[in-house]
This record gives sequence, structure tokens and C-alpha cells, in this order.
Amino acid sequence: MKLLIELPTWLGDCVMVTPAIENIVNFDNEVEITFIGSFVSIEAMKNHPKVVKTAILSKKYTDLYKISKDLGDFDVFLSFRSSLRSKFLKFSISAKKKYQFDKNKYINCHQVEKYNNFVNDSLDIDAKPGKLKLYSSSTFAATLSEDTLGVKNSKLILGVNPGASYGSAKRWYPEEFSRVASQLSNEYDIVIFGGPGEKDIAMDIEKSLIEKGVNNYQNLAGRTTITELINRISNLDLFITGDSGPMHVAAAFQVPTVAIFGPTKDDETSQWMNEKSFIVKKDLECQPCMKRTCPLQHHDCMKLIKAEEVLSAVKSFN
Repeated sequence: MKLLIELPTWLGDCVMVTPAIENIVNFDNEVEITFIGSFVSIEAMKNHPKVVKTAILSKKYTDLYKISKDLGDFDVFLSFRSSLRSKFLKFSISAKKKYQFDKNKYINCHQVEKYNNFVNDSLDIDAKPGKLKLYSSSTFAATLSEDTLGVKNSKLILGVNPGASYGSAKRWYPEEFSRVASQLSNEYDIVIFGGPGEKDIAMDIEKSLIEKGVNNYQNLAGRTTITELINRISNLDLFITGDSGPMHVAAAFQVPTVAIFGPTKDDETSQWMNEKSFIVKKDLECQPCMKRTCPLQHHDCMKLIKAEEVLSAVKSFN
């Protein structure tokens, strides 16, 4: 089967779609997959062993049409996006069968289950979603045999991820991240992660760590490719993060993770089948609002969470 898949745009959604894709492979082990999607999604998924081609989508409709014609013919087209642009792409693609995810049809369950149910309905199968599955670059992974900090290391490695692409409402406070990291710095070396737009919050954590006399850290915010980010997270011993794409990457590699949830639905976007995971959140009447910024302007869902609660969650792994 020649299969064309339009991937979700965001890193986290891309990781959550992987159980559905693995079920497609189990359904037809001879499948040849072409992935199309955002730069981030393609970087995350390009190492899948069944992939024969990838293409990065443009936002321009004229470019979409050209790409669709250049890709050729397929047996099946599956789009995991429900946008108008994806509907145009579906119309333009040459495929015997075409299916598009409908976010209004698949509701009231985890996002992993939503994507998997879509594949089941499209291919007329009845597969259960397994664990998240990402394929690392073996060449890059081999270079991590020394240590994330670039020096010989006998400590465990703690990853801290303060950012979230969705919006500021999902972000916990840098001082609280710093308090957690400093308390764990005797046992762990610390790596701060973040995208190009999260350098400021990462720098705030770094400054706070310096003030606390902590020097066994590295600030990688804005300095890793998607491939490097995935490989570095896969080698962590502990991860502390908000509801974010990297949180799902950690789940794919069963990294012990404490996730801090505020305005989003943890029953839909929590770490899927991570055996060592813990969610820290408040149960406020205004949760989950699903807003990018706090509509009540108090941000209590995050402000009321303190470092001690996260440290207590870390102890639960012992």
C-alpha cells in the first residue's frame, strides 16, 4: 500500500499520532509511507523505517497544489488535521481513498485514542493504541555516550522544560523551576530545554540557578534541532515540564516525568502510557479553560503550584 499521511502540525500531537501509525504498519507491513507536514513534524517523524519520502508543506495554497501534484499517486491518503487548508490538500491529492480527521467527531477521550479511532474507522480495523513510538537517529544517539554536559559525568541527568508553544497560560514560573532544579542539583546535572521563543524564560531559570550557587547545568534553549531535542530527552533520567511537546517525547522513551498542568485537559493530553509519570495540578473551578492566556488574569492554576509539590512528586518515583 502506498500511503500518504499528513501529520499534525505540533510536536506533541505528532508524537501522540504514533500509536495509530504503528497500527497502520501492523495492518500492512509492506506499506510505503510518505509524510507531509510542518518542518517540526517532519523532523520528528522522518526516521520511521517505513518512510520512503517526506515533504514540508507551505502555507500558500498555490504551493500546496504544486506539492500535491509532485507527490504522485497513492492508494490511501490520511490527514490527521481538520483545517480548511488540509481539506484543500485532500481535494488536490491523487489517491484512491482519502480520509480526513474530524476533531468534532472524535471527542471525550485521550488524543492518542482520537487519532487511533480515526485510523480504525478509515481502514476498517479494530486495533488498540499501544505506547508512543519515536525512532531516534542512531548516529546521533551514539554521540551521547559521554554526557549531555560535554564532560565525563557520574550524575544522573535532569531535564527542565519551562516553555509551551500553546501559550503563556501553560507555563509554570521560572523561579519555581529553579527551586526544584537547585534542590535536585546534588543528585542530577541539569539541562534546560526550550525553543527559540523560550530563551527568555530559560535565561530566567539560569540566572536563578547562578544566584543559588548551582553551576552543573546547561542551557540549551533555542540551541537544539528537533532531532537533537528528541535524542537528548531520550537519554534523561528525570524530566520536569509543563504540558508540552517535549513531555510527549519523554513519554515515548518512558522517561520518568513530572508534568505540571494548568489550563489544559490532562485527561486528553497527559503522558500516554508512561509508566513513570506524575501530574501536578490544582482542581480549580476555572480549570480547564483551554485559553492561551488566563481570561481571569490571575493565573492561579499555575501560580498556586509550588516547588515543594513537584519535589514530592519526584520522590514518588523512588
